[in-house]
Amino acid sequence: MNTEMTSPSACAGGGKGKHRSRFIGVALSALAACLFSGNAFAWSLKEAAAPYKGMTINVVGLDRPSYKAAQKLTPEFEKETGIHVQWTNFPYESTLKEETLNFVANSEQFDVILTDVVWPVNFAGAGWAVPMKQFMDDPKLADPNLDLKDFFPVWLASFTVDGKLYGLPFDSYAGLLYYNKAMFKAAGIENPPATWDELKADAAKLTNKDKKVYGYALQSARGETQTADGFARFLWPWGGRFLDIPNKKILVNDPKSVAGMEFRQGLLDVMPSGIVSDDHSQVVEMLSQKQVAMITEWSAFYPTLSTGPVASDLGIAPEPKGPDGAYAAFGGFAYMISSQVAKEKQDAGYLFVQWLTSKEMAMPLIENGAVVARQSADKDPAAQAKFPNLKPMVETWETATVPDWRPQLQCYPRFSDIVSDWGSRIELGQTPVKQGLDSMAKDLTSYMNSSGCWNHANTPQKYISMYK
Repeated sequence: MNTEMTSPSACAGGGKGKHRSRFIGVALSALAACLFSGNAFAWSLKEAAAPYKGMTINVVGLDRPSYKAAQKLTPEFEKETGIHVQWTNFPYESTLKEETLNFVANSEQFDVILTDVVWPVNFAGAGWAVPMKQFMDDPKLADPNLDLKDFFPVWLASFTVDGKLYGLPFDSYAGLLYYNKAMFKAAGIENPPATWDELKADAAKLTNKDKKVYGYALQSARGETQTADGFARFLWPWGGRFLDIPNKKILVNDPKSVAGMEFRQGLLDVMPSGIVSDDHSQVVEMLSQKQVAMITEWSAFYPTLSTGPVASDLGIAPEPKGPDGAYAAFGGFAYMISSQVAKEKQDAGYLFVQWLTSKEMAMPLIENGAVVARQSADKDPAAQAKFPNLKPMVETWETATVPDWRPQLQCYPRFSDIVSDWGSRIELGQTPVKQGLDSMAKDLTSYMNSSGCWNHANTPQKYISMYK
């Protein structure tokens, strides 16, 4: 707690004779200013948490670097507050299911819930999450140094539904280009590619099939990786889009979308065979073992790559631009507070989330391998010099991505399944590009119309201006 008080000389004094009554009035005013000044009663986490001391809160996490960092630092929160934090980690693929079952059964198993950028409309739309305003308007809970404007606007917009903020960003990713500088030098390539056309040309120079070395690898495993990485990465930069929500129209088979997917097919010749079965860990390992020269992957993989065999030759840059501009992959998470648990649990959970996502915790988290969306930390020159993933990550969030990278739909899981199914068939060459995209569009249209999913869609892009 900030214990700095107004100086004694300002809060004490004396007076005699006819001036005594006047002095008393002035002294009382000074005393009131002393007692009720911000310095005398500065907010502190310890005092805010006092009513919840001894309580246990349950927090959802993942088996990823950011959560390992958070769990390593959690004892600091517990020591300061007396609140115990119980972590439950899930594989990403089962997290939404586990959290949804918790809510449907009203089991109150989780107090602090984790949301991917495509899930806020699920939790908020069902009334399962508490708007952040409830806590931020409470002076007993709200840290006056929270500083919402220190978060990147694109991240706050991502967790805003119907104009209300439901989560504070944590474990925030940008798609980046990772490359092997030594392999580039050997091939006579001076700079990382700035466009996808340049990447394709460079990859051809870097590919030596006799030695089983390839210029590029794109994680394309069936499932969310195919949708968010293998497919979306060649949609947005070409001017393609998933859908037009106001007009209730699917756009995955329009000419621009077709052009992007045809370009993706052209990259297969510079990628390892079987790439359609490879997930994130496989392509990261390929780059680490110098089997490929370039990958486009999430910023969260920097700790793995920077400590592996390729570390001394690791280069990092923004993802290449397409014909329609720079649209790098966008993904990550935030923490929300469950509406189903007792008010005391909500308050204690908010204190933890506020602490974990604070400016003060940003650098300790980064130092321990996490990725955060705090401008003050990510733009710090010393931090950028030490962690070379930060500068291109900042550039991406500020100029080269959209929070609508994947559509925010309550029916997103099935939507993603359809995209993944047809996207995989196209990449495997089982169906021509245009024919496969037409089939995808037909299935998506049928599903969206029959499920009423159009009525439960969120467009976070429109909320960015709220946070600038």
